[in-house]
Amino acid sequence: MTKRVKRAFKYRFYPTPEQADLLNRTFGCVRKVYNLALETRTTAWHQRQERVNYNATSAMLTAWKKSAELAFLNEVSSVPLQQVLRHLQSAFNAFFDKRAGYPRFKSRHRSRASAEFTPSAFRWSDDGRLTLAKMTEPLRILWSRPLPEGQEPSTVTVSRDSAGRWWVSLLCQDTPVPMPATTAVVGIDAGLEHLVALSTGEKVANPRHERADRSRLSKAQRELARKEKGSANRAKARLRVARIHARIADRRRDALHKLSTRLVRENQTLVIEDLSVRNMVGNHRLARAISDAAWRELRSMLEYKADWYSRDLVVIDRWFPSSKACSACGALAEKMPLNVRAWTCPCGAVHDRDVNAARNLLAAGLAVTACGAGVRPQRDSSRTGRSAVKQEHPRATKGVPVLEDGEDVKMTVPFP
Repeated sequence: MTKRVKRAFKYRFYPTPEQADLLNRTFGCVRKVYNLALETRTTAWHQRQERVNYNATSAMLTAWKKSAELAFLNEVSSVPLQQVLRHLQSAFNAFFDKRAGYPRFKSRHRSRASAEFTPSAFRWSDDGRLTLAKMTEPLRILWSRPLPEGQEPSTVTVSRDSAGRWWVSLLCQDTPVPMPATTAVVGIDAGLEHLVALSTGEKVANPRHERADRSRLSKAQRELARKEKGSANRAKARLRVARIHARIADRRRDALHKLSTRLVRENQTLVIEDLSVRNMVGNHRLARAISDAAWRELRSMLEYKADWYSRDLVVIDRWFPSSKACSACGALAEKMPLNVRAWTCPCGAVHDRDVNAARNLLAAGLAVTACGAGVRPQRDSSRTGRSAVKQEHPRATKGVPVLEDGEDVKMTVPFP
């Protein structure tokens, strides 16, 4: 069954010099207000044990705009300044709920340059013209795809990336087109030699986008290192490096979108493993390859696409011995070093390491589904999920002992 979702449609646009100047000043004011509010809230807590909420910072913003020192805040639309205070409040709420760390100050060089506009700060015409507050001309947007029929954006976010490209993101209500019904199920094991291995025996090659452009990137970074800081040549060299990074990220994102959409379209139930990527990149020999594979981004795409199209996504606990268990008899190997890519079980079954892991993940996922522990996908499921206890191994009928949750097998499933 289809449902309505909030969906962001991102387009590239080309501002006039006047529009670019206004937007750059808006980005600077947004960053300034955010840092002032964060500093005020932090100081109030450390000195007086006082919590400052959004309403208080909103009143402070009015006073700041009246001061001579911060009078430049009046030169841009007030809506993005109010929105960034709401974003700061959301950041503190996430911190108090222990879902995120303490908010950090925005840096001119490292933070994302963006500003969010609500309907009171932009004008949307029926022919698709978007004009932001304090602008006389509409943005020249490259419409790469149409917006949903009859929908208007509820918020507009304008941003500029490190490569100097301008983007506008329009948040609209949308009804995803239903995907064909299917009964297929698949287990997905993420890897480095192959991006994913499926329980069907298929392996999807790892594109290694960063490795493909590594020589160009290294050359551009060496040239950047030789430029004098603060010079115009250094700014040009920095832009060349940023464009190479943007090319790598764009190609990687495109490949992950195609893969995730295909998996969701072809399967009703998808079973993945809960990988702790943050801990895994601590291995300095594999950190670059793991980051290039972008397993977390792939999982995020599978989560929201499965939710859109009413597919089931099951997340198996990271400690489940998917690689060491025989998918034929359920026996566990004592050790399974990373360099072992194929192995033979005492029962006589010959396994490809990755395909065997995918098949074990699928079997565990189907067992969880059968017990009704809940399989609806949810963001941050590794933290909020609950365990399905006392799950039988799918091969337990062949004489393999049943494993209790907390021993050798753990299965974590998201809340509905």
